[in-house]
Amino acid sequence: MKAEVAVPEGIDVKLEKNVFTVKGKKGELKQEVRLEKIKISVENGKITVESLSERRKEKALVGTYASLLKSMCIGVTTGYQARLKVVYSHFPIKVSVEGRKVLVQNFLGKKSSRQAELFGNTEVKVSKDEIIVTGIDKKEVGQTAANIERSTKISGFDRRVFQDGIYLTEAARGC
Repeated sequence: MKAEVAVPEGIDVKLEKNVFTVKGKKGELKQEVRLEKIKISVENGKITVESLSERRKEKALVGTYASLLKSMCIGVTTGYQARLKVVYSHFPIKVSVEGRKVLVQNFLGKKSSRQAELFGNTEVKVSKDEIIVTGIDKKEVGQTAANIERSTKISGFDRRVFQDGIYLTEAARGC
């Protein structure tokens, strides 16, 4: 099986040993790949991922690596963005960013604040009832958004009644 990924203009792509590096105007991303039964070549503005075996596992890796490399190319050119919505009906929730943490205060009227870690090189902007997470790595943006959403998970309450929290409204996608 074989898959090809087109490399946009202005992107520098390198494969050294088993580390794939993509550089663009927004930054640089690196990804380690297993090259045991997979062949990856970069030429004429295309990345070619090819299986050297007919086993199902290696054929699946071709699609996985092609998708990953395509996501890296999108990330270094336009970046990724995820949107979250702050929802409250009982107590107004205050969200702020301090250093590499997002603090959620007054959640369900509790005095202690909840916090979520920022993953990797992501940036978080808070405006009223919307949180925007941006970055060049799709995995990092998605994980940061998940950390923020998980910080307001309610246990012991009926979710149909107590709908307060922070919810993902738009998953990580290219800007």
